Amino acid sequence: MGICLKGGTVVNADQSFKADVYCENGVIQAVGTSLDLPAGTEVIDVSGTYIMPGGLDPHTHMQLPSMGTVSSDDYFTGTAAAAAGGTTMIIDYVVPDKSAPMTPAYRTWREWAEKSAVDYSFHINVTAWSDSIAEEMARLTEEEGVNTYKFFLSAKGALMLPDEKLLPAFVHCRKIGAMPEVHAENGDVVDYMQKKLRAEGVTAPIGHPMSRPPIVEGEATNRAIMLASMAGCPIYIVHMSCREAVEAVRRAQANGIRVYGETVPGYLVVDDSVYASPDFTFAAAHVLSPPFRAKENQEPLWNALTAKTISVVATDHCPFKNEQKRAGKGDFTKIPNGCGTVENRLDILWHFGVNSKRLTPNEFVALTSANAARIFNIYPKKGYIGVGADADIVVWDPKKEKTISAKTHHMNVDANIFEGITVKGCAVYTLSHGRVVYNNGRLQAEKGAGRYVKRPKYTA
Repeated sequence: MGICLKGGTVVNADQSFKADVYCENGVIQAVGTSLDLPAGTEVIDVSGTYIMPGGLDPHTHMQLPSMGTVSSDDYFTGTAAAAAGGTTMIIDYVVPDKSAPMTPAYRTWREWAEKSAVDYSFHINVTAWSDSIAEEMARLTEEEGVNTYKFFLSAKGALMLPDEKLLPAFVHCRKIGAMPEVHAENGDVVDYMQKKLRAEGVTAPIGHPMSRPPIVEGEATNRAIMLASMAGCPIYIVHMSCREAVEAVRRAQANGIRVYGETVPGYLVVDDSVYASPDFTFAAAHVLSPPFRAKENQEPLWNALTAKTISVVATDHCPFKNEQKRAGKGDFTKIPNGCGTVENRLDILWHFGVNSKRLTPNEFVALTSANAARIFNIYPKKGYIGVGADADIVVWDPKKEKTISAKTHHMNVDANIFEGITVKGCAVYTLSHGRVVYNNGRLQAEKGAGRYVKRPKYTA
């Protein structure tokens, strides 16, 4: 039996128009007015709302082994929470052990993700470089639809690759039809600053932002772009947090270099004053990398969204419970890095972006789904309301209000960096493959209903 969303306004990245949307067999079958519906169609009146492509979050870390623990959302709880916030697909990260083969790790992550409630795909971290890793990348891109690989300029001694390894790896990405992503912070400088601060007796969470100032991110962003330019490949900069990173990307784009920028909602509204709190639990709950920045970095990030310097708002969702964060009580370098935001990405961006007239509803759709679908080569299957697209849809009520709180969110974590913020504009229905998974406050997510999405390799 099909389902029809009736009386709403369809909002795509390029245009908005009044129309009904009919879905059957997991696909959008018709978009228009006065549709001839089959007998037995379930009709949902969505008058006064926007019918938008379900959110695509291309940066999450579900059940990630990290710093001696594991992020607290697994693939079911995390994707169910995503659905509650209007997101219908994630792209997560496979993290092989350093110098270990990629394929066994990829298989492990695929197995973990089988419990997902919405669709999913994977990027893979590259933490060493060798001929065998190059061969695995080519095979995984060709056979498994992995078209992005992540490289770290940070995390010295663990994830970081030196420039002499990055350049041939970027060249290889272009050769096999894949795109490199980078975590851009200068790992050598961060390592030096961490040791210096600890020697000076700085142990509290405030040491985290002190050890990785914005210039460290700006330098690494510049360097990553330079290496990609030499390799002749496009590059995607994850979780940009500061003016220096924005300026590096803007300069490159102005010079014709194909660079894609991503930020996350927290950097747009939370500032580094959180780390000065004497309450360790509160301050540690905000530890992520790059850290939250001084407030004056928020305006350049918002401007970069308007100017399309930054193309994607993702989350870097990687939650750890307060007890897990306590591992760094006497040493800020041991606080597990990450926050839980997958449920609130759309709420925050709409409230602070669209309601304040910084963004149009169409730009909101571009930033939360359509641009990522294009960049990662799955548009218009995802990120679009139109005949033939997957019936992954969020019905958005621009007048509905809610107050964000860890007490009421669906994420498996006991803190929320947006605690107490009342937002206007929320998901009222979320559909995954044409099935309602979130219904006016009731989560109806089904374990294992999500599907793995292969992403075609790049040909240009």
